[in-house]
Amino acid sequence: MLSPQDQLTELVRTLETQQHVFATDPLLITEKLQGEDGKPIQKLHRRASRIDSNGALAQVLGKIDGRIKGIMIVMSVVWCISGFLGLFTLLQANVVNFFYVLVCLLGFHTIMLLGWLAMTLINQGKQSSNWFASFVSPSYLIRGKDDVTKAAVNLYERQLQHSGMRWYLGRFSHQLWLATLTGMLLAIVFLLVVRQYSFSWESTLLSDQALITLTQVLGWLPSMVGFGVPDSTAIAQSRLVTDAMPLSVARQWAGLLVGSLLMYGIVPRAIAWAFCALMFRCKKMRLDIKLPYYQKILNFWQRHVVDADDFNEAPAPVAPKATVSAGKKLVALLEYPTEQDNWWQSGLDNTLAGDVENFGILDDRDDMARLKTYLDSHPVQVVLGIHNKALPDRGTLRKLDQIASHATEGLIVKLLRDTRPTANHVNNETSNIANASASQQVENQGVRYQQWQTALSARKIGLVNAEG
Repeated sequence: MLSPQDQLTELVRTLETQQHVFATDPLLITEKLQGEDGKPIQKLHRRASRIDSNGALAQVLGKIDGRIKGIMIVMSVVWCISGFLGLFTLLQANVVNFFYVLVCLLGFHTIMLLGWLAMTLINQGKQSSNWFASFVSPSYLIRGKDDVTKAAVNLYERQLQHSGMRWYLGRFSHQLWLATLTGMLLAIVFLLVVRQYSFSWESTLLSDQALITLTQVLGWLPSMVGFGVPDSTAIAQSRLVTDAMPLSVARQWAGLLVGSLLMYGIVPRAIAWAFCALMFRCKKMRLDIKLPYYQKILNFWQRHVVDADDFNEAPAPVAPKATVSAGKKLVALLEYPTEQDNWWQSGLDNTLAGDVENFGILDDRDDMARLKTYLDSHPVQVVLGIHNKALPDRGTLRKLDQIASHATEGLIVKLLRDTRPTANHVNNETSNIANASASQQVENQGVRYQQWQTALSARKIGLVNAEG
């Protein structure tokens, strides 16, 4: 899977292509990052974090990731408990058949481990079936019909289908086996501590010497790490035992049982888990910064003036001056209210109070539908008031284009300032903070004003004047 920073960056890309409205304007963040240092991937991560200033996107991603990991932890605990209970049930008798218990412990596990190894060698470079993606599909783990949730779910599903996920799934499979074997180990240690067992063996087809040789071969690896292994005499004496055996002999068999579980069960499975973890780290999904979306941002950041004396900066686009008609006007505010009464009067000297239809605020789809219906049947010039908080994003500009297409007498725009009163008395401690905040606000308003100039210039929509 992608790293958390890559996931957030990719989610921002997906949402921005879907014209999502973020907590912070992506255009402003991109412009501010142009002068900052850092590698391209670091700046892209920084950009995504700043765009998600309220943490809403990261919260949705964290919720999905937490639930997937929660399922994996719960399954591991269930497998561990099942291993403990299975072996606890198997070792209820005081005299147990050693090889029968060993086969129950390691038989199926060994077959599955060898099968995984064979399939890994056969399917090198091939895409394996992804059962885990259908089992823990993010669409089952989180409900929501908003754009952020849908995009996050789609992002996780794309990651689960990535070719490198075969190693992620292999690691999880080995994790479940390790949980089962650990549960078995805990059960064996617990029962050997509180009960005394006698170990026997028997066979119809194999001779005594064959069983002695098999036991010695089996005990070679555990004996290398210090586990006790029964000698030839102890092995011969243990055939068809029905009563209590000498404690020293029982301990040798118990040591061989625990050592076999560790050396032939847990250790090989742990090695396989570590191998899958290493391969997943090498093959994990990376952020593709070669996509046109990222390349456009990186190219913008790489622009710089080579020689200031030879550089002629292109003039910033300027919106055309508004031409006010003599006919009836329809005035409306775009998304934000204003405290200014008759805000349209300043700059519209030809307008009389009786010639104005005040439409109110345009906010949702119903407002837009009502306005378009009115404009289709009334030839009026639209005067649209835009607050300095309004972002010239795709959604807002789409509304602007729709109004312009339905206004038969034309559309002109008036940019409004924020008239909220400010505090006249501040103490010395907060004075510097207030001044810095005001300076930053003025800078942001200047950038926003130029963005609107550029948008209106491209659409040839007249601008009345800008206040503040």
